[in-house]
Amino acid sequence: MELRDIEIFLTLAEELHFGRTAERLFVSPARVSQAIKAQERFIGAPLFERSSRTVRLTAIGEQLRAELGSAYAGVRGSIERARMAARGVTGQLRVQMMPVNFVDLHVYWKTFRARNPQCRLSVGLAGLEDPFSKLRNGEADVFVAWLPVEEPDLTVGPTLLTDPRLLAVADDHPLAGRTSVGVEELADFPHISAPLQLDYWEDSYFPFTTPGGRALERVRPVAHTYEMVDLVTMGEIVQIWPTHVTRHWVLPNVRWLVLPDFSPLSFALVWRTEAENDLIRALAATVRDVGTLELPG
Repeated sequence: MELRDIEIFLTLAEELHFGRTAERLFVSPARVSQAIKAQERFIGAPLFERSSRTVRLTAIGEQLRAELGSAYAGVRGSIERARMAARGVTGQLRVQMMPVNFVDLHVYWKTFRARNPQCRLSVGLAGLEDPFSKLRNGEADVFVAWLPVEEPDLTVGPTLLTDPRLLAVADDHPLAGRTSVGVEELADFPHISAPLQLDYWEDSYFPFTTPGGRALERVRPVAHTYEMVDLVTMGEIVQIWPTHVTRHWVLPNVRWLVLPDFSPLSFALVWRTEAENDLIRALAATVRDVGTLELPG
């Protein structure tokens, strides 16, 4: 099995969608389908269950993903380290982010690169599904996550930014003419169900119940931000986002409402305690020296 075919399998196992897998890997859906069929012929059993609506891993597919994931990451890491050494780069730091405001955070990345020219720093967006998994399986070194993070194997470092929260609604939604909305009123409208797997962490971003005890209904599970945007603009849900998205997304058919009952979100560096090294400590020191960005509401 070629490395590219392994990458296709692992990406499809994460996305569970042929089109999104193709988009992520810059190939055609037909190429993804051909690779999976070839793997299934080689193994002698289906790796995915497919229907017109869903794609799911089979038991054999789950086993293959579990055994291939760390091995593939190790091979890719070895190849990348050899390529970097050939260019005089002696280290790398891979950062995954939950916030989407790359531009606001450039000051941290540029300062780190200026201080550590021998290190290759890469920054990318994390998915919603099991976002801490990339730290734990070695695919990422540092994760920028909202607080609190209460995982015994993870270290929480300095805070990069604090950001108020807003509610996004469609421009023809019943709330669209308002400027603010109280937390108790949120129970009157449906919201998305994100596959975050950690109830305390999801609750800190968007609570499961109001202070008055009303349940905040989760519907339509989604794994990607663009799905949330589509559901909001169609008026099917309302959705909470950090304020920074209003500066980095152009969404003319969305209205943004202040949430006076919600405190700002804080986003901090997080890393696996056992994997801490000099480069992670250098990035943490850079964030402390630059200071925390406090974004306006």
